[in-house]
Amino acid sequence: MTAVAHYAILILSTFVLVGGIIGFKKAGSKASLIAGGISSVLLDACFGLGFANLQAGFIAALVVTGLLDVFFIKRLAKSKKFMPAGMILLLCAITQVLIAAALVTK
Repeated sequence: MTAVAHYAILILSTFVLVGGIIGFKKAGSKASLIAGGISSVLLDACFGLGFANLQAGFIAALVVTGLLDVFFIKRLAKSKKFMPAGMILLLCAITQVLIAAALVTK
């Protein structure tokens, strides 16, 4: 279970980065590109930290995904459209559940 949760962080990082790139290409939003890039780097750092200290990496990833939750809940409430905010929010929630389950079973 811990390996699944660990690699879920990397998968989420990829989706967040791709979302930022798509936001930039479709809407010309530099903010999307920058925020997606920064969030992706932070999630990658959590993934890397997980190799040295799995618990610390998981806790850091929970913090980053929690911040993403807050941002995308606001975006979803404002736009009332599932894509892209709802999708990233769903992916964050799935990742958080996997991390929490891995922390509890460890």
